[in-house]
Amino acid sequence: MVAPDPVLFTVFGIDIMWYGALIGTGFVLAIIISYFRAPRFGIDSDFILTLTIWIIPSALVGARLYYVIFSWDIYKDDLLRILDIRNGGLAIHGGLILSFIVGYFLCRKYKENFFNVADLVAPVIPLAQSIGRWGNFFNEEAHGGPTDLPWAQIIDGVGYHPTFLYESIWCFLIFLFLMYWSNHHRKFTGQIICMYGILYSVERFFVEGLRTDSLMIGPLRQAQVISIVIIACCAVIYFLLRKRSLSERDNMNHTL
Repeated sequence: MVAPDPVLFTVFGIDIMWYGALIGTGFVLAIIISYFRAPRFGIDSDFILTLTIWIIPSALVGARLYYVIFSWDIYKDDLLRILDIRNGGLAIHGGLILSFIVGYFLCRKYKENFFNVADLVAPVIPLAQSIGRWGNFFNEEAHGGPTDLPWAQIIDGVGYHPTFLYESIWCFLIFLFLMYWSNHHRKFTGQIICMYGILYSVERFFVEGLRTDSLMIGPLRQAQVISIVIIACCAVIYFLLRKRSLSERDNMNHTL
């Protein structure tokens, strides 16, 4: 696979990059799907629009700040470069962290159950990731080490593991699985978002090991560290929420 020009088109001398267009497409699809699925979760669709107004900038700011913090040597001598995100430099973990923090407080303000809202949006998060990851392909970034596999990403005549592709495929499969599970098998509030956290983090842990441009925490790859933390936290939360749900169900049966 050889990436074409990273510029999608030019308007009034301003280059519109594939990277931004793909991320934007992922956001739009996620919003549309969540909007129409909201009533299934007992959520007013208009709340999704309110959520969107806050979450999109939060995701971008969080993703950029996270990347800048762990790549400070690149930006410390030219702070204006921090504002240029068209050529990459967004970390999904940072975007998710700030988005969930902002989303939590919005749910409290509008008296929505946070875990219920999280379950609604959980399937579309990997959908957006699946689409957005192709921006790395066009920017020829976030790839793995050299390989001669038939599906290698070719950069300057050398083949590399297309880690963007591995993650894109896995995230799309997570999207399909969580859509099915949330529609037919959700047993308690919070189940779907916990499943997303675990499923994505397992994949990210292994794929991150192939990458050559990982953000680091000392000698450790930060994405692998945070993946382990997320898996552990989601597993504990899953167990506690399931236990609470079963307890409430038992109490209801005794009352009846």
